[in-house]
Amino acid sequence: MTLLHEARRLREMAYAPYSGFQVGAALRSADGRVFGGCNVENAAYPEGTCAEAGAIAAMVAAGARAIAEIVVVADSPTPVAPCGGCRQKIAEFATAETRVTMATLAGQEITMTAKELLPGAFGASHMDKS
Repeated sequence: MTLLHEARRLREMAYAPYSGFQVGAALRSADGRVFGGCNVENAAYPEGTCAEAGAIAAMVAAGARAIAEIVVVADSPTPVAPCGGCRQKIAEFATAETRVTMATLAGQEITMTAKELLPGAFGASHMDKS
């Protein structure tokens, strides 16, 4: 199973009754396990939660703490980048060189590093007062 295949599969499970915009994400943790998520909307928060956040939450709940690679898939004309909050979450659990692939159902892909996706990311080093 590739991460792209898993992200496409999970996209089909998205709950998007308001936007109709389904997104799937799959990541491989540093220890080789695969975790995934899909977007979930609700009436009180119609923009919902992001697929990437779901994949990261699943990884953390399973005890893993490092993203080796992540793929995000949406049915859009061009690949969709993770939102700002998800970019920060990716930066929290990835290295600067971790690959982030954004893909469409039509097969278009863009791959960037986590650093390219979120230059100047806030990190623990910003809180070091020494």
